[in-house]
Amino acid sequence: MTFDPETTTFLIAGPVRIHPRVLRAMATPSLNHRGDYFHGIVQEIRELLPVAFGTNGRQVVLSGSGTAGLEAVYAGLVPKDGRTVVVANGNFGDRSDAIVRRYAGEVTTVRAPWGQGFPVEAVRAELDRGDVRAVCAVHNETSVGLANDLAAIVPAVRRSGALFLVDGISAVCGIPLPIEAWGVDAVVAGSQKGLAAPAGLALVHLSERAVAALHPGSYYLDLGAHLTALEKNDTPWTPAVPLFLALVEALRLLKEEGLEGRLARTHRLAEASRAAVAALGLELFPDPRFASDTVTAIRNPDGLGDPQLRKVLEKEYNILVQGGQGALVGKIFRLGHMGIADWPDLLVTFAALERILGKHGRLPRPGAALSEIVARMP
Repeated sequence: MTFDPETTTFLIAGPVRIHPRVLRAMATPSLNHRGDYFHGIVQEIRELLPVAFGTNGRQVVLSGSGTAGLEAVYAGLVPKDGRTVVVANGNFGDRSDAIVRRYAGEVTTVRAPWGQGFPVEAVRAELDRGDVRAVCAVHNETSVGLANDLAAIVPAVRRSGALFLVDGISAVCGIPLPIEAWGVDAVVAGSQKGLAAPAGLALVHLSERAVAALHPGSYYLDLGAHLTALEKNDTPWTPAVPLFLALVEALRLLKEEGLEGRLARTHRLAEASRAAVAALGLELFPDPRFASDTVTAIRNPDGLGDPQLRKVLEKEYNILVQGGQGALVGKIFRLGHMGIADWPDLLVTFAALERILGKHGRLPRPGAALSEIVARMP
């Protein structure tokens, strides 16, 4: 079978498969981004963003990837004086650390090995030392398929008075993120993850405390300038118009399904994936206690690397899954099951995995993985 992007089973860890309604929205002829029609699109986006974040608040859309959203938040909110604590236990925690160091006065990084939960007591100890003005953490670390237990540090962050800045790029619309209950001051989401819109937009939620604390940082990514423009249903600079049109359609789809419905479906797909992995005799890469609901990271079995697994899935079965990053290249593969992913995607993918492992004499029980998935289907 030849790889065909039009019909592939698409289960990478983002960007995710896009609904035809969203794709059609991008085919709209060119619009005047300063005209009334586009202003109406921006207004609807503003009205629908609370559905994605699960709360009202000050929210903006930036033309740029999730990393642009992180830079906007860190440039405008990490302090020049006082300390910023960064939690890192994966590729994206390391990215936050690198960005924060461009803007912060003093940075303390609390690390854990990739695939392990972050050291909660070490974070608490840094907060109890005092002089911490901001805490930066990744909620869902897609590089290793791990969801960090941010709730465990919420009380210590509150006691410290620090701003709580969260990379929610692959968490928003994928795993529960109770922004108000946790006292989160800024959350960055990516359009191409749980929301199932095209890549290229960053969504940012800000608390009133964060808005009051904004200071000049980046010019293009100045959150204050975006907030001011959005009050007039406008953008400060030329926006990525087709992506805004796609975003509003993706938000409409989310509203139709409901945030709780999307979170519940994503969780069921994750549980089925983990059960199917075990049935294949494979191992999760992260500590299973913190396994993510949006992406399942799986250790490559001994002797079977990307050429025997991922490349065969792509070339022979027209299925796309994702490999490892950094030091994990060739050691793990990752299944993304967020956004509009659904049961047929899992059935096709695990049927192919069973076939591949069977050809290598590595399949413990034929049909067991599919049975685990079917048992969990509604």
